[in-house]
Amino acid sequence: MSRRQVGWAAVAAGFLAFFVAVPPLTVRTPALPIALGLIGLCLGVWSLAGGEKRHGWGGIAAAVVGMAGGIAATQSGVGNLERVIVWSALFAAMLRYATPLIFASLGGLFCERSGVINIALEGMLLTGAFFAVLGADVTGSWFLGVVIGMAAGGLLALIHAVFAVSLRADQIVSGTALNFLAFGITTYLYLNRYGAEGTPTDLPQVPDVNLPLIEDIPFFGDVFGQVNLLIWIGLALVLVTWVVVFRTPSGLRLRSAGENPLAAETAGLSVVRTRYLAVITSGMLAGAGGAYLSIGFVHSFSQNMTVGKGFIALAALIFGRWRPGGALMAALLFGFSTALAQRLPVFSPSAATLFQALPYVLTLVAVAGVVGRSIPPAAIGRPLERS
Repeated sequence: MSRRQVGWAAVAAGFLAFFVAVPPLTVRTPALPIALGLIGLCLGVWSLAGGEKRHGWGGIAAAVVGMAGGIAATQSGVGNLERVIVWSALFAAMLRYATPLIFASLGGLFCERSGVINIALEGMLLTGAFFAVLGADVTGSWFLGVVIGMAAGGLLALIHAVFAVSLRADQIVSGTALNFLAFGITTYLYLNRYGAEGTPTDLPQVPDVNLPLIEDIPFFGDVFGQVNLLIWIGLALVLVTWVVVFRTPSGLRLRSAGENPLAAETAGLSVVRTRYLAVITSGMLAGAGGAYLSIGFVHSFSQNMTVGKGFIALAALIFGRWRPGGALMAALLFGFSTALAQRLPVFSPSAATLFQALPYVLTLVAVAGVVGRSIPPAAIGRPLERS
């Protein structure tokens, strides 16, 4: 067994240390979680000693967290555990919470693969969320609401492209400014149109997709039997993005603009045009994520309702090493942590606010590089400088 496989074995041991103590197994003695956690620690240290830093540290972290969670679970009442750890409900909620992150992180992938940093994903999500509500309210159509939300996100992205690509402004400053602009515009328009009454309760909503053959299957029916249409579209876009970016000439041009723009220009590629299209695509996808959040999930709009989801999507993109599959896994991980955080107040209602910080703590851990350092596109953040 290679040292990398040993690292994965350490991760598995850490997961088992927690899993054995929760439903359906619900082991009540801490001895088994401790034993599994220590096995995971030893495997992680062995992997680390063999030079596999990423897998070694990941295994050690998983072992420690799994062992701590397993011990805590054995000290909790079985009734509380059964109310919190309902796997089908957690996975269904994971999909709902992860979908805005999937759309935004895929948008960020297009943008950053072209060489443009997109800190403005938060603002694009928020803009898409508000204008989707406004569009659905005015037109009476959820479909047009989604289209308008995507267009609004694309327009904000176009502004970012003008500053970042044409004017060669600092891309982080530009993205940060657009986040504030999106917050100000959506807050003003929201209060101006809806005031203290809030958005209408009869807004058109993105429909759910029912799968009759799956609904009756235990666990899978609870998770996938009735899923919002935009969730399925988001999952399908992961595969579409992988094909476009890594298996088509357009994707090759996109990646070349982000890796070596001068060489791409020498080969006849318009880097400016490629980056404009990539940034606008980024905004439209983030706008779709915002539309799902407002008229597909929450069915309303409130001021600053994204509350940092754009930044978590950016962390998911980095965590996933600028690849669609990795971004999906990271988004699902953050979605699961959010779903779990919503249920943890059962153990301590007074600590409910603290539990809500779990996804953000996980974001910090991921960005800090517990699972290894991510290498971005070589020319990211650098304006095109023609010699």
